[in-house]
Amino acid sequence: MSIDTAPAQLSRRTFLKSSSLAGGGLLMGFSWMMSCKDNATASKDNLPEEWVKVSGYIKIATNGMITIMSPNPEGGQNVKTSMPMIIAEELDAPWSDVIVEQAPLDTENFTRQFIGGSQAIRQGWQSLRTAGATVKQMLKQAAAEAWQVPIEEISASEGQLFHAASDKSGSYGEFATAAANQPIPENVVLKDVSDFKLIGTSQKNVDVQKIITGKPLFGIDTYKEGMLIAMLVQPPAFGMKLTDFDASEVKGMPGIKDVFAIKTYNEDYKWQFFDTCSFMDKVVIVGESTWQVMQAKKQLESKINWEVNSAIEITRDRFGTDQTLTFPAGLESTEDHLKTMNQLVSTEGTEQRKDGNPDKAFAQATKIIEKTYAAPLLAHNCMEPMNFFAHVTENSAYLVGPLQKPEYTEKTVSARLGIPLENIEIEMTRLGGGYGKRSYAHWLVEAAIISQKMNAPIKLVYSREDDMTSGIYRPTYMAKYRAALGADNSLLGLHVNAGGIPESPLYANRFPAGAIENYLAENWIVPSNITSGSFRAPSSNFMASAEQSFLDELAEEMGKDPIAFRLELLEKAKTNPVGEQNDYDADRYAGVLKLVRDMSDWGKEQEGVFRGVSAYFCHNTYAAIVVDLIMENEVPLIQKVYCAADCGIVVNPDAANNLIEGAIVDGIGNAMYGKLAISNGIPEQQNFDRYRMIRMTEAPKAIEVRFVENSIDPTGLGEPAFPPVMPALANALYKAKGKRFDHQPYSDYL
Repeated sequence: MSIDTAPAQLSRRTFLKSSSLAGGGLLMGFSWMMSCKDNATASKDNLPEEWVKVSGYIKIATNGMITIMSPNPEGGQNVKTSMPMIIAEELDAPWSDVIVEQAPLDTENFTRQFIGGSQAIRQGWQSLRTAGATVKQMLKQAAAEAWQVPIEEISASEGQLFHAASDKSGSYGEFATAAANQPIPENVVLKDVSDFKLIGTSQKNVDVQKIITGKPLFGIDTYKEGMLIAMLVQPPAFGMKLTDFDASEVKGMPGIKDVFAIKTYNEDYKWQFFDTCSFMDKVVIVGESTWQVMQAKKQLESKINWEVNSAIEITRDRFGTDQTLTFPAGLESTEDHLKTMNQLVSTEGTEQRKDGNPDKAFAQATKIIEKTYAAPLLAHNCMEPMNFFAHVTENSAYLVGPLQKPEYTEKTVSARLGIPLENIEIEMTRLGGGYGKRSYAHWLVEAAIISQKMNAPIKLVYSREDDMTSGIYRPTYMAKYRAALGADNSLLGLHVNAGGIPESPLYANRFPAGAIENYLAENWIVPSNITSGSFRAPSSNFMASAEQSFLDELAEEMGKDPIAFRLELLEKAKTNPVGEQNDYDADRYAGVLKLVRDMSDWGKEQEGVFRGVSAYFCHNTYAAIVVDLIMENEVPLIQKVYCAADCGIVVNPDAANNLIEGAIVDGIGNAMYGKLAISNGIPEQQNFDRYRMIRMTEAPKAIEVRFVENSIDPTGLGEPAFPPVMPALANALYKAKGKRFDHQPYSDYL
């Protein structure tokens, strides 16, 4: 059994301690808190009358209760439950004694105070364990001094300290005040994985009771005394800008306080990385109620004039490096995008990786298999439209709402308002949907500008149409795969050329790179003024479909079983890898394929049931999926989805299952129905009457999830199951319909 140790001597930024709790107790701050939870099961009847409320701190009260402030936003991925479990495990604290509250933005005491990339558990794993183990060690030091015994003889369990020889015991609360005066240990011993008691057990979402009973948790719930409502009017098309407007009639409507134009970002401002915004100039209506403002907005829209914008270049800070973004002039259309991509995908791209001699392999090929894949723009369509509360005074700003990257947005607000960072307070609410959209919180900046202008607290609310037509879409992509086969149907070489508008989805070093002797990966991009950005599993959400659909077609052409073919390639990548930049573990990749093969009884197909398989690696996690569907009146009905995942140690199985199940339903919905088209800069789908979402009857009838059991440090789960379900569905549809589904949404080709 191995013993893991971790350094506990940390800088002031990462570890602060204080004994200033009212009534005594231990107060400790950790910048390691990537995200924690609010334990609804903890009894609050016996809490101390006063707590020292310091954001970013762990508090232990004299009655033994423990409070952890959760720095990161909660976006539905359940980190508010799973991450404090990690601390409680090493602390040996009873789960019922833990309470966690959402912290405001606090860059002094926290690092990486945001969510994205399925990284919360992965990045917080070691440091959160260290946090719990350090506090436990200091409690043991305090007990050893009080009992005059060696610290090695002190044990801890379920919030209690014990000395077996003298039969002495005491609660954490009894020693909390004394522990605050102990020196921070330089190193602490972390538990062996085999000794975990809490990690690996299912704990329910601690916010669920508040959610189902309608307690205020979301930004849209925010209400403050004297608050006004604001809405905005943006250009009707991408590539247009404001010229002038006449608000004289609207200003006289009931409840309307003011109508004016704002500029989201100043022209000389260097954007932060997530300062993505479709339209710089917007017209704002401010009034007493949402209904009054909505009526005024309808009247105002016909009184505004717009014109086609010129080309724009923006400089942004790409995590320390200046990056220039180009937004071309003109009104773009989806039809033109497709023509451009079809041309580029068939011409030479920019080489990203080359193994062996692909040109020779294709020249010697007996047969060449070729297929082009495409996917449209997608809108996020969060259940809660964009919103934010702001109260800006002469030299301070108080902001409340849902966002994923508050520490980046805070810098933008400071620069735009001219208010020092230390005078800006951001409270984070639970996200009413996210997975990328709420990374780009220009609505927070807009709310702050409006409040500053009005000298009053306001809540900015986007309508569904505002939200769906304001961009930050999943980019539109296209990829062409070509495979060279020999006379014996052996795979001689593979070529992929992928690109998109306005970014390429290519991951040149992912599977099957490293498994093919002659391999070429190229890419290209086309600038656009249609704003796009992160969408659940960015780029992977398309490349998985293209890659895994093509591998299925290739396996059939070679006369091989789809799973056996993939395992054969992975065995080559393991025993005789090509290149040194392969960014996946072939063993773990093969492991999920073997597990899903066994789960689904692959090879024992039932009559009338059509099966498709895929596997993909992204966000440090491996996932393999089998989709079973039947056809009823020419309509596909998904009977069951099997998913095998390797994310290392599973902290909270209940939460992990929920994430995968949600990703599967979301992936099926987007692959089958998701599409946003643009005509002369205008989105054709502006609400759910035209933007097709998956319906309850179209969700899988059953989903079975299993995890590879190992002791590898945990990785992410919010995104990895999303990409592979799409090609698994496409491969099952091929079995059902006898034709390949290479363009999304698949429902257009049924």
